[in-house]
Amino acid sequence: MVEVCVRKNEIKVSGHAMYAPHGQDIVCAGVSSLVRTLIHSIEDLTGDEIEYEVSPGWVDIQYGNLSEKARTLVDSFFVGICLMTDEFPGHVRIV
Repeated sequence: MVEVCVRKNEIKVSGHAMYAPHGQDIVCAGVSSLVRTLIHSIEDLTGDEIEYEVSPGWVDIQYGNLSEKARTLVDSFFVGICLMTDEFPGHVRIV
């Protein structure tokens, strides 16, 4: 199960969806895509600074006061994760 924790100054994603065999898991790929897009969108499209660490099965993103644009990107990430939990409730959850 992929667990996503969204807090005021932090997003943590951990675990594996176990939806399909490694390399074929569309749920893990979807979550990974959302996370990587968020990180690079904040870096490339805003002047905000974030700290992040990415490892297999684990992502930790930390940030301080975000601009309105960056907050919108975080909100968009959250919308995507909510869609994933709706579509694959046994494989992704928000904690």
